Amino acid sequence: MSGSAAAPGGTVPADGSPRPATARGPRPGRTALFLLAPGALALLFTYAMPLVWVVRMALNEPLDGGAIRQTLTFGTFASVLGDGHYWKVIGQTLQLGVLVTVFTLVLAYPLALFLTRTTSRWRSLLMALAVAPLLISAVARTFGWMAILGNQGLVNKTLQALALTDGPLPLANNMTGVVIASVEIYMPFAILAMISGFGRLEPELERAAASLGANRLAVLRRVVLPLTLPGVLTAALLVFVLSLSGYVTPRLIGGGRVFVLATEIYDEAITSLDWPVAAVLSVLLLVLFGVVIVLYQRAQRALERRFTGEKGGSR
Repeated sequence: MSGSAAAPGGTVPADGSPRPATARGPRPGRTALFLLAPGALALLFTYAMPLVWVVRMALNEPLDGGAIRQTLTFGTFASVLGDGHYWKVIGQTLQLGVLVTVFTLVLAYPLALFLTRTTSRWRSLLMALAVAPLLISAVARTFGWMAILGNQGLVNKTLQALALTDGPLPLANNMTGVVIASVEIYMPFAILAMISGFGRLEPELERAAASLGANRLAVLRRVVLPLTLPGVLTAALLVFVLSLSGYVTPRLIGGGRVFVLATEIYDEAITSLDWPVAAVLSVLLLVLFGVVIVLYQRAQRALERRFTGEKGGSR
């Protein structure tokens, strides 16, 4: 009788010689771990280990001449937090972040809304123009703003030529110039973040609201704003974080008169060679980022519950 009999290890042919069992495929858990391993290792070596090193450096004690005593102490934290100068730096950092975020959102929101709603055949070109500044280095754009806002720059020369001012306006080497330049530099980021978050905005909803008697202001307040709110919050978080960590623009436009955490960290590490203090300021900046993210998440949940009626919990 020819054929084969089933066996637990595989099939057995008529001659009685067993065939090898079919090999099983890899387990899903091992496959996922194998795929995640390269990214996890990259994060470990590029983010986690430097962060641990910074925290460890912050616990050392600075000595004269740039020397460092290896120890475990919170004395450097205490000296930084007890110095009014560093609190002023933190205050100016927050002030810069708030001002840049507010002005950037006000200017970027109409542009992002227009680019989202337009059906023009030039939409792709307009999108490219909106993000074209990202093709130029922030350093180059900052130097351009120095030429525009300086005492002999384009703005002051134009105002004086039109007899609108008697002398140059103080638009550089102060917080005003840093805010103006930062708003222009971060606007493309805000526009992209808003456009990506405007996915729930549908023209049919606006037309339905208008058909029910709502005027344009009511449509904007009751329909457009709630539906575009996630994109606005994302843009606000992105711009605020970028402005807090920005170094080039405050350093160049500020002219050494605008002190923020990024410039102070550089000065302590490179100029003063006080690495523990620079590490403490870096940790404080990181903590500030964490606080901002927590506040952003809470604001997002609260505003979504208020405007859309959705629960802010995890889905």
